[in-house]
Amino acid sequence: MVKIFRLKHIISIKDFEREDVEYILDEASKLEDIAKSREISDELKGKILGLMFFEPSTRTRISFETAMKRLDGQCIGFTSSGSSSVSKGESIADTAKMFEGYSDALVIRHELEGVSKFISDVVDVPVINAGDGAGQHPTQTLLDLYTIKNEIGSIDNLRIALIGDLKFGRTVHSLSQALGLFDNVKIYLVSPPELRMPQEVLIDLNKTNVEYEEVTNIEDIIDDVDVLYVTRIQKERFADINDYLKIKGAYIINKKMLEGKDVIVMHPLPRVDEIDTDVDDTEFNKYFTQAANAVPVRMAILKTLIKNNPK
Repeated sequence: MVKIFRLKHIISIKDFEREDVEYILDEASKLEDIAKSREISDELKGKILGLMFFEPSTRTRISFETAMKRLDGQCIGFTSSGSSSVSKGESIADTAKMFEGYSDALVIRHELEGVSKFISDVVDVPVINAGDGAGQHPTQTLLDLYTIKNEIGSIDNLRIALIGDLKFGRTVHSLSQALGLFDNVKIYLVSPPELRMPQEVLIDLNKTNVEYEEVTNIEDIIDDVDVLYVTRIQKERFADINDYLKIKGAYIINKKMLEGKDVIVMHPLPRVDEIDTDVDDTEFNKYFTQAANAVPVRMAILKTLIKNNPK
């Protein structure tokens, strides 16, 4: 196990090596009892986290706030562009520099790809990408990997189906690239033709040891996988509502299709109609556990980055 986490910022999962992922997962396992017991650690007492959420968020923002408070730190920030001085014409760089003066680390959510990387180049405190457009969502990927490891026992030798919106879904972009760090992994890319995984992500997969197969029918592969990782069709990413309506509900997971299968079901949430509620009370459902795992994983991220990079 690597003794020192190498990265100052968490911008893209492509910056990680396997040892970096394992470091965060190991730290998260040490903090899980604190998260579950609702206790407070003093690891980041007196530290302040700046939350710059230019795009709406529920789980990501609240879990970062919870993680920081469980470590006895505090949070400041805004929840949309309209509630910041960007709405008055202030540049993102100036907003970030102002937050740098108040905070020990910054968490950025923005609708455009590359904004987190840009901010990391203009500030000296750690920057965490909490989702940028259809690009990356690396901290979601870390909690996804944590969930898989806890539920299955290993990420090596995994068979996983990524289902739904693979074109715009930043969670599946990051997760598929992260799986390239592990051994003997096969990914089934399940989507309608209109929402295929972007070519640049496939190029990245071709450079790794990950085997992948593009399919359109869940039933063709459900007996061969350990994980169904389901994503919603993202209405907000479509310029034309009619294009969205044509493929809305293309894949719906229900209890009947899972019966007799040795598989877990994950979802980054929010869910619309792609997983029937009759799955919620079954042993297949791991998506609420996955959401809860955001707290210990983000606690591990904040503790590691802020302690490694004191102001």
